[in-house]
Amino acid sequence: MKASITFVFVLFFLLLFGCHHEVNTANNNIILPVIGTKSDTVCFNSEVLPLYVSYCASSGCHDVVSHKEGVILTDYANIMRGIRAKDATRSENYTVIGKDMPPRGSPQMTAANVSTILKWINQGALNTTCANKCDTSAFKYNTTISGIIATNCGGCHGTKPGSANIYLGDYASAKLYISTYKTTFLNAINHLPTLAASKRMPPVNKMIDCKIDQIQKWINNGYPQ
Repeated sequence: MKASITFVFVLFFLLLFGCHHEVNTANNNIILPVIGTKSDTVCFNSEVLPLYVSYCASSGCHDVVSHKEGVILTDYANIMRGIRAKDATRSENYTVIGKDMPPRGSPQMTAANVSTILKWINQGALNTTCANKCDTSAFKYNTTISGIIATNCGGCHGTKPGSANIYLGDYASAKLYISTYKTTFLNAINHLPTLAASKRMPPVNKMIDCKIDQIQKWINNGYPQ
């Protein structure tokens, strides 16, 4: 009997303290497991925020300076003003996607992009952070790099001719630009402190380190398709 009680206590202890999530209740920020652990939770900082910043918060639209129509979409708190957790149909910052946002004629989010935002809302629209939620051994264009570029750069550089005449919407164009201006590109995505804020890409928030690593490996290995 005593052995059974001890086993139950040990099992309870493991269940209670075996979770790898850290929850900061002060700002509703949830830090998800780092690479190597499995999680189906959408990461706000690396999967959702870049979509809003790239496609909706460009200069003249919903960035901090322009705040068109009083809407800012560059951080969790402001995005949540138009989001109802687990209720996408009543989330204005979701329902307008593909209709009024982004504007007609501007690069549009893909179905996969919209699906990611929907999944995030259905999961509770949490302020989830992933330090390294990606597999750095995967760095081919078609399976990995194209998605990173589309998520983080597509709103400005996903439709020809692209902002500042930089188009990264297909393999040939991305390879040509990045190979030609490799140092400039890498300095931009690493948010080099000596660069002006407007030259750091993507704007507002730097990509998580493991995605930058994937891009660096893609470059170093000859831009595999």
